[in-house]
Amino acid sequence: MDFSNCWLDYRPMEIKEQALSALSVLCEGEIIESAVKEYQLALSRMTGREPEVFREKTNRCVALYLEPLLPIGKDGYEIKKEKDSYHITGQSESGVLYGVFHFLRLIRTGHMDELPVSNAPEMPLRMMNHWDNMDGTIERGYSGNSFFYENYEILYNERIEQYVRLMASIGINAIVINNVNVHQRETYLITDTYLEQVKQYAALFARYGIQLFTSVNFAAPMELSGFDNCDPLNDKVAQWWKDAVKHIYEVIPEFGGFLVKADSEGRPGPFTYDRTHADGANMLAKALAPYGGIVVWRCFVYNCGQDWRDKKTDRARAAYDNFIALDGQFEDNVILQIKNGPMDFQVREPVSPLFGGLKKTNMILEVEIAQEYTGQQIDLCYLLPMWREILDFDTFSEGEGSTVRQIVKGAQYGQNCCGMAAVINTGNDYNWTGNDLAAANTYGYGRMAMNPSLTSEAIAKEWIELTFGAAVADDLTKILMDSWPTYEKYTSPLGIGWMVTPHYHYGPDVDGYEYDRWGTYHRADRNGLGIDRTPAGTGYTAQYNEPWSAIYADRNLCPEELLLFFHYVRYDEVLKSGKTLIQHIYDTHFEGVEEVEEMIERFDGLQNKLPGDVYDRVRERMERQLENAIEWRDRINTYFYRKSGVPDEKGRKIYE
Repeated sequence: MDFSNCWLDYRPMEIKEQALSALSVLCEGEIIESAVKEYQLALSRMTGREPEVFREKTNRCVALYLEPLLPIGKDGYEIKKEKDSYHITGQSESGVLYGVFHFLRLIRTGHMDELPVSNAPEMPLRMMNHWDNMDGTIERGYSGNSFFYENYEILYNERIEQYVRLMASIGINAIVINNVNVHQRETYLITDTYLEQVKQYAALFARYGIQLFTSVNFAAPMELSGFDNCDPLNDKVAQWWKDAVKHIYEVIPEFGGFLVKADSEGRPGPFTYDRTHADGANMLAKALAPYGGIVVWRCFVYNCGQDWRDKKTDRARAAYDNFIALDGQFEDNVILQIKNGPMDFQVREPVSPLFGGLKKTNMILEVEIAQEYTGQQIDLCYLLPMWREILDFDTFSEGEGSTVRQIVKGAQYGQNCCGMAAVINTGNDYNWTGNDLAAANTYGYGRMAMNPSLTSEAIAKEWIELTFGAAVADDLTKILMDSWPTYEKYTSPLGIGWMVTPHYHYGPDVDGYEYDRWGTYHRADRNGLGIDRTPAGTGYTAQYNEPWSAIYADRNLCPEELLLFFHYVRYDEVLKSGKTLIQHIYDTHFEGVEEVEEMIERFDGLQNKLPGDVYDRVRERMERQLENAIEWRDRINTYFYRKSGVPDEKGRKIYE
């Protein structure tokens, strides 16, 4: 089996139904042709025979229809059986393509009894953010090097086409091809130095219903044309961008737009000129608007030069403080990209209060598939249960029921520019994600963005059946579903986070960031730990709507999984479980290691049911995870034993 095909591995299977061996194509377009090509490829590999393709109506076949006025939502589709034929009808060309991929999933997993099916993508924008650099490296990449770039050249090969098929199969409709931290050479991606090569990507993406975006350097006029400033209210700067955008669309008519990281972690932006984020974003938006392009403006903006002695400045407050006053000031083709939490992709954070604060601004939810702080595709951490909690979080922005899901799908405030974006975890490793099981997060993100009503467990099982077969589905689903809680147990006590090795973010270093400039503190002392973010502390809790503002500020009401994020707590305080805080820390870190050992034992039972190379790759990662979990357990428990002087009441080994 070729696991470079991931979940599109159309392995041989017995298909008796004659209707599946013919395809009647009753619509046309380049995306339709991609759907036809995919069906031909799938049936050829599964049956050894290429299906017949007819360009007229015929009986006993799979028929593709296009009905633009189909009342099921943009890019929606229907699949049903009528007598001796199957009908796949799309509201758009993309809808037909998504319908074909869904139909092939049903065939491969043996779930044809689920027909009829009617579905439409819930999130309007379903974006992948690549953090690839043109030298071939990937920032926060854990799966080899870039398959887009090598030595400052743009690659084009079969792997790129394979990647685009994978993305289309899970409903992705927008891809950013370069790092949000735009370096010197990447600045030239929007110029003739690379535009013709970028055009090749854009044309390929378009054939699968995907728009290409680039991350841009806000200071590009200075770096490319020698301007002495990039003030967004400078008419000459605005005109430079209008000219640049006009030329981009002359070369690439299907270009999607820009992703921008500005005034963040050293990146240039409008703050340099005493301008607002709205000033900066709107300048670019006005340049893109005539062509239907959009600006995705990241809200990851904070003071990265903080003094650890300062207990009032709070990184968690930064995104809200920087953007809430600008609500309603952005152009219609600007989208604010907001990280799921107020800090930075920790294993446990509260939902960003911006989702409950902004009401007149387009926004998308940003999550991280790449496991920067959640095991780096060494330690297993299936992230969909986390994302489910985020989407289901009720912001109370307009009373009960104002969930993040309602907001980012556009139902809460009626915006059209909204959805989800994810920092992707793929590289040029043979299996794309280093750890074969990490591909569940890639697959799952797309499926959840398409249809958030699907459960995390159902998506996991579907991915397993497509990738490895039904024989291992129950055991691997159990392993995946337990992995996030397990990882949390041996790393982050009650939402505190950040006890990681600086820069690399893998493995424990309890005080690694404690006296640094990044605003990532745990404030542990001999009596307790945690951050006071109540009105008496940093005041962060006030950024939430009621009842969350009051709940988070109340030590007795605050959800315990976030307790140390919002409160300083003494080691001897008793939690709802009846344990003291210090005993909770000891217990969860021992439990985390035990659960990794149980996971390995369960996985070992699948050795004869998985291909040998897959088993070996995953088993090697699990051994590394166990070593990591033990190191976390011993360092965290020893650290807090030394701080508190309180022994483990169960008498287990803690190093002094």
